[in-house]
Amino acid sequence: MRRVLAVAATLLSLALPAYAGTAVVPALKQFGEPQFAPDFTHFPHVNPNAPKGGSVTLAAPGSFDSLNSLILRGVPPRTLGLIADTLMVPSGWELDAAYGALAESVELPDDRSWAIFTLRANARWHDGVPVTAQDVRFTWDQIQAHGAPFLKSFLDRVKTVEALDDRRVKITVDGGGDLKPILDFALTLSPRPQHWWTANGRDLSKTTLEPPLGSGPYRIKSVDPGRSIVFERVADYWGRDLPVNRGLYNFDSVKIDYYRDDDVSFEAFKAGAYDFRAENRALRWASGYDFPAMQDGRVARLAIPSELPLGAQGFRLNTRRPAFADPRVREALGLLFDFDWIRKNILAGQYRRTLSNFPNSDFGARGLPGPAELVLLEPHRAQLPDRLFTQPFAPPTTDGSSNTRAQQRDALRLFKEAGWETRNGTLTNVKTGEPLRIEFLDGTGALTRVVQPYIETLRKIGIDATLRIVDSAQYQARLDEFDFDVVTVNLNFFTPPGTELRTYFGSAAADTKGSANYAGVRDPVADALIERVLAAKDLDSVQAATRALDRVLLWGFFMIPHWHNPDNWVAHKTWLAHPATPAKYDQDFRNTHFPANWWVDPAKAGARP
Repeated sequence: MRRVLAVAATLLSLALPAYAGTAVVPALKQFGEPQFAPDFTHFPHVNPNAPKGGSVTLAAPGSFDSLNSLILRGVPPRTLGLIADTLMVPSGWELDAAYGALAESVELPDDRSWAIFTLRANARWHDGVPVTAQDVRFTWDQIQAHGAPFLKSFLDRVKTVEALDDRRVKITVDGGGDLKPILDFALTLSPRPQHWWTANGRDLSKTTLEPPLGSGPYRIKSVDPGRSIVFERVADYWGRDLPVNRGLYNFDSVKIDYYRDDDVSFEAFKAGAYDFRAENRALRWASGYDFPAMQDGRVARLAIPSELPLGAQGFRLNTRRPAFADPRVREALGLLFDFDWIRKNILAGQYRRTLSNFPNSDFGARGLPGPAELVLLEPHRAQLPDRLFTQPFAPPTTDGSSNTRAQQRDALRLFKEAGWETRNGTLTNVKTGEPLRIEFLDGTGALTRVVQPYIETLRKIGIDATLRIVDSAQYQARLDEFDFDVVTVNLNFFTPPGTELRTYFGSAAADTKGSANYAGVRDPVADALIERVLAAKDLDSVQAATRALDRVLLWGFFMIPHWHNPDNWVAHKTWLAHPATPAKYDQDFRNTHFPANWWVDPAKAGARP
């Protein structure tokens, strides 16, 4: 998802006439030219001759209660995208490029104020009906009427969507001069079949457990609500020979089992209940894989490097709650989080401390503001803390011994400045007489071993801190309603960052239920810098604006940052095979838990139990 196109019009010529002053291209790239030429045959991180066949069982956390991913209500499976196609797809080797999937080409004017996507003539729904521009328009209309707020905000720079004929769909974007909203639309919008949804009283505004009709490489074979879902490969999938799909989607059958408890999930893997696991616990990775299947070679482990910019995981403090509206309270709570002790005693010395809202990337703040950042920040100096201009942001560090007396003293000083004092061992609001209570809300319990020591530290200085674990449906409902004190959230961003910043940190999203502005950020300086990010015309300008925004957010103490791991930790049955070369940026199983470019090794398939 990405910004300024610099692709020559000579990349592709089509029979369809182009408007004067436009280019017709098979790929989009925001900065520079696409890495892969129009005649490329497959991406480097696949085996184009990978055998099709066999089955794989995977695991997913939590549960699901809907197969409609457009709307706010309900929790759909993460793998629901297996049944769908988007207009274009990323390469995994570039952060700002898209290559044709449903769309064979894109026509663009010089000012980037609109785009016309031409759909492939052979694109079909699973019932054999062609995928049309009318399906794209129907889906857009449904998103506008019923779509989840995050999805709507992500596409809010697209103003109109028109079906010019059966195969051409035109979008008009706000402003112009910027490829980013066009890329976002191409990579995000997955058309729904209008003829199927409008038949027999189906309603895209409601949750459903009826397997929907798709156009992708898989269809849903069976559903056990909340427990498992089985996908089967579509043998005559219309897009199986596209260069962007060659070597992918090799399993005939994919079963996803859901586990509400991560420890139970791991024990199930050890017992052989599923075949592929993306590990996210450092201590378990370091010492938990010494079990029989690992010892006798039935299971192998991989640490797969990735340069993918990562989302920022951390405790998000809900500033809608009066107790957290004061930044001094938020800063004090951050001082009491002893990451160094947690890293040493719980994380097995693994992971890097997250110091930015844009970790593992060139978009986050480093050191002191540079000249380009100061140009953006100086007009707002009166609204910003002096420290932002004179100090690099750095959370406190300790020796890992659990001795945090200095941090506790500093925290109590900040609490006192904010109107809190200790009375009879309880941190109490001087004006209201109310004690400071904090509930950490969790939907899986996976971070209990991290949260609990933090809770004990908070209790030592008189804070009534508790952890509440709820089921995934209740957790999602409370997130959508902003009904929490503190939640652990990982806010992923697209590269370069774009309209998702509005729903993460924009004031307009703070009171929009279902948005991702969990902290309730309402900061006019942040709003202004978000718009500077969106208006930037080159990579340097984008980076200057995101770094300036990052400083404003960090010094606002809306997040107590956690940690990140640039590598992907994977354990798998040894009869599963994978290409030798991973994609530079995108390993799809990081978010979906589905290894799309893996396959069953025929030579080892007989070793399966």
